[in-house]
Amino acid sequence: MQGHEVRTAYDGPTALVAAERFRPEVVLLDIGLPLMDGYEVARRLRGMVGLSKALLVAVSGYGRDEDRRRSHAAGFDAHLIKPADPAALHELLATGAGSP
Repeated sequence: MQGHEVRTAYDGPTALVAAERFRPEVVLLDIGLPLMDGYEVARRLRGMVGLSKALLVAVSGYGRDEDRRRSHAAGFDAHLIKPADPAALHELLATGAGSP
């Protein structure tokens, strides 16, 4: 966790509730969540007050060009393939930048 305060959710609706309460600066979000996929969660997070500028990072097993286009269209700032490279994740957290 490298000194970051972390919250965990295991499905889309729970992630939205947690984000609304916690107001994260960074969200690491799987695409293949139960109940609501990560694309929909990202779209909803972008519409929440106080979360429009959060760094949204897709961390997914889905890595085709189409998956990356969909994550960008849903509002993700970056798209990492599982298992995510710790150095790439650290760089995203340090710079707050990425490209889906």
